[in-house]
Amino acid sequence: MSWKLDETVETSAGAVAAGQFGSGPALVLAHGWPWSSFSWHRIIPDLARRYRVHWYDMPGYGRSDKGAEQRTSLDVQGKVFAEMLAHWDLEQPMVVAHDFGGATTLRAHLLHGCEFERYVLMNVVAMRPWGSEFFDHVGRHVDAFLGLPPHIHRAVVEAYIKGAIVNGIDSGDFEKLVEPWLAEEGRRSFYRQFAQADEKYTAEIEPAFGDIRCPVKIIWGKDDPWIPLERGKALHALIPQASFETLPGVGHLPQLEAPNIVLERLNAFLSCDGEN
Repeated sequence: MSWKLDETVETSAGAVAAGQFGSGPALVLAHGWPWSSFSWHRIIPDLARRYRVHWYDMPGYGRSDKGAEQRTSLDVQGKVFAEMLAHWDLEQPMVVAHDFGGATTLRAHLLHGCEFERYVLMNVVAMRPWGSEFFDHVGRHVDAFLGLPPHIHRAVVEAYIKGAIVNGIDSGDFEKLVEPWLAEEGRRSFYRQFAQADEKYTAEIEPAFGDIRCPVKIIWGKDDPWIPLERGKALHALIPQASFETLPGVGHLPQLEAPNIVLERLNAFLSCDGEN
């Protein structure tokens, strides 16, 4: 298994757990909410045959710092992504982003001057509106949710994650997605993400989507229960230079629901075979 977190990087938002593997052109994977870099573990081994793959757990996620007063909103995550590229000395890597990783990397590119060689946006949070009714409800009542008994909290996390998936995933993979949120610091960080979510961080960059400075491909799990296909099509309309492809029968987590299909699409685009 090539996914590992054997680096610790000090960032402006706290210590970040990171890893890298493989050889070839640089490729950075950006996870989203409520995932961690583990969400990429099924596709990293294949990608690492062609690329030097880099990944990390965003501040507040996975094995990275989850401090009580920590800010982990999208403005912070965009800055940290830029800091991670600088740490790895990557001037123009390829980037694959999922969920909140979309807004994170778009902010790094459009606001912080990060250059990408090629860019994949997969079922991303990138434009308004992006909060479900449950998401908004938790954000308004964080203190009440913080008081839930551990077994009820676990049930909430499990139900929330299951709500993203339409294809069954490995039971061990599911447990690894849930695990970071169960300890005390993880529990608090889980609800903190709801409280700090703010659509202004995507509103700031939406007008600039047409100014993306590299080839772009948008990949969308066609049956995504969280971010419907219509949102992917609307994003494509704002990035007309991008190619767009749907994955039928796939939900919000393509890299775990259909890793082989995702690998086919990524390898074709990242290797420049017939796509601009």
